[in-house]
Amino acid sequence: MNRPEISIIKYNAGNIMSVIIALERIGATYELTDDLERIQNANKIIFPGVGEAGSAMRSLKETGLDELIPTLKQPFLGTCVGMQLLCDSSEESDTKCLGVFDIPILKFPKTDGFKIPQTGWNNIYGLQTSICESVKENAYVYYNHGYYAPLSKYTVAKTDYVLEYSAILQKDNFFACQFHSEISGEVGQQIFKNFLAL
Repeated sequence: MNRPEISIIKYNAGNIMSVIIALERIGATYELTDDLERIQNANKIIFPGVGEAGSAMRSLKETGLDELIPTLKQPFLGTCVGMQLLCDSSEESDTKCLGVFDIPILKFPKTDGFKIPQTGWNNIYGLQTSICESVKENAYVYYNHGYYAPLSKYTVAKTDYVLEYSAILQKDNFFACQFHSEISGEVGQQIFKNFLAL
């Protein structure tokens, strides 16, 4: 049996079915697994997530994924909470995260006129990453989050809500999107296609 194109990391986080549906839509082959050896030997990896940072990190530690993930060398894509867990820490439940990106995840400040969490469509701009090939500046993607990654040397796309922050991060083989690529329509589909082409 040929190895699937993508391993989806299985852990205590929601939205897995949306990722699977998005991959099936573009004809990608995949497996859902928490097996360390299979993940280590995967062609590409997607690290999805909906939920709370503290409980998600506890789940990763139970399987040893917390130690494996930062060592991986193949193309790796984190989305939403998956992105936040790749950072150094999160103000959500005062959580120590994986440290791939040495930046903190911060809580949106309360600001008149803005609902927290941000839920809905918002644009991305300042695109500087290969996974955004053929994606237009100011294209709209779907968000649902109350915490954010500040602008940093890893920022390769931006969004503005309450303040300007990182929509996409990249460091070496690690890519991470704050928005939900899997439910971001044609833009998200293009990002998955670009990720497959890496």
